[in-house]
Amino acid sequence: MSRTQRDLLYSDVEEDLRASVRDLLADKAGAEALLARVETAEPYDLKLWRTLADEVGVAGLAVPEELGGHGASAREVAVVAEELGRCVAPVPFLGSVVLATTALVHVGARDFVEKLAAGQAIGALAVPLSTAPGAGFPSSVTASADGTLSGRVGTVADASVADLLVVPAAGPDGPALYVVEASAATVSELVSFDLTRRVADVTLDNAAATLVASGPEAAAALEQALLFGAGILASEQTGVAEWALTETVRYLKGRYQFGRPVGGFQSLKHRLANLYTDLVLARAAARNAADALATGTDVPIAVAVAQARNAPIAVKATEEAIQLHGGIGMTWEHPAHLYLKRAKADELALGTPGRHRARLAELVDLPA
Repeated sequence: MSRTQRDLLYSDVEEDLRASVRDLLADKAGAEALLARVETAEPYDLKLWRTLADEVGVAGLAVPEELGGHGASAREVAVVAEELGRCVAPVPFLGSVVLATTALVHVGARDFVEKLAAGQAIGALAVPLSTAPGAGFPSSVTASADGTLSGRVGTVADASVADLLVVPAAGPDGPALYVVEASAATVSELVSFDLTRRVADVTLDNAAATLVASGPEAAAALEQALLFGAGILASEQTGVAEWALTETVRYLKGRYQFGRPVGGFQSLKHRLANLYTDLVLARAAARNAADALATGTDVPIAVAVAQARNAPIAVKATEEAIQLHGGIGMTWEHPAHLYLKRAKADELALGTPGRHRARLAELVDLPA
């Protein structure tokens, strides 16, 4: 086995982290609790989030120790994302830990990073969730000479529960990155397709802001956050696909027709085998992306490959789960629809598979 192959295996530390997160989610975020919560006016489980942040330490997992974090790598963050994907937990992990914190760590904004890493505040990166790496610096928000911000950003992930908004803006001297207290903005939650991850429109009207980076540093911080987000999202998609396959196999083993388990029919075995093969490929792509983010090796290529591959796999796996569950899979009382919605929403998040394939072609110099 080569060194590269060994490096992609889960370490003992990563497996211990997985066990801690999985046990907590099994206890606090079961299917019944999840289905009940998405019907309420408060779909986010902030109590669960505080437990994850305080007891497990996920909020500051990849934050350097000198900035108040635990000094872990993208590999550990990916393990948490995979487990959160397995139960589509309604917590602001993507918006706060993966996107907002990454941008602030890149520019060394200590005061804000320490708050996010300690779980004292929730962050959100004020860009549309569909924004892909390499999309360029946005200009929907502008900064005036006195440092206040005005503009509107649509479909921001986790903004409705955020305390701090990390806002890319067109400053007087070019691209700039600001932090705005969420109370200084108008945050309007939208009707989200994904009931377990909400998006909101953010409107700023001469909002007071703190400048944390400008020029190339601001642009680099945003690109790093988007790359990190797309790479970690591949692990979440792996978790979604794993749940779909595991639950479908369990259901088909227990459902009998003509005196035998439905899962014993050859045509269904073939469909499940195809899903398993897809899941193995998805996990390999996600692990490669996480390791690339951790080591800084071929990051844009690894992320593009993972997103181009994993987004369709998660969608296919959840579609198959609904079909193979039969009538119960079509009902609102079964959680399968939440997973399909998460998979479809993730397919658009941080760049579509087609966008990532086009990006990959550019990165490896394939002709148009």
